[in-house]
Amino acid sequence: MKEFMLLIRNEGDGKANLSPEQQQQFLKACQVYIEDLMKNGNLKNAQPLVREGKMISGTTGNFKDGPYNETTEILVGYYHILANNMDEAIAIAKRNPEFEFVKGAKIEVRPIKMMEQSTQYTYPTK
Repeated sequence: MKEFMLLIRNEGDGKANLSPEQQQQFLKACQVYIEDLMKNGNLKNAQPLVREGKMISGTTGNFKDGPYNETTEILVGYYHILANNMDEAIAIAKRNPEFEFVKGAKIEVRPIKMMEQSTQYTYPTK
């Protein structure tokens, strides 16, 4: 199986307008989604991200340390999954509860590079 990252993106705090009951429904749906991925052997790791942080940019000696959310779209979490191919990874992403509960949710599906072809360097997994 190949490794993929599902990068969850929302406009600001996409769940801010959910009622407390809807927030609990969302969390339960995420739990069911994660348990399903674990049962099927697709999940390596998953974490939500705190809505605080810094964006570091620039070059050595000339760094900018600014807010991470200079745009309205922010990265709110990730799933590190296993899938046979990109099509399967996309199918897994489409089942994510973000789409049901958050208007404008986006999931970026990206293959993880395990080895550099030119040097044959294999990236560590731990």
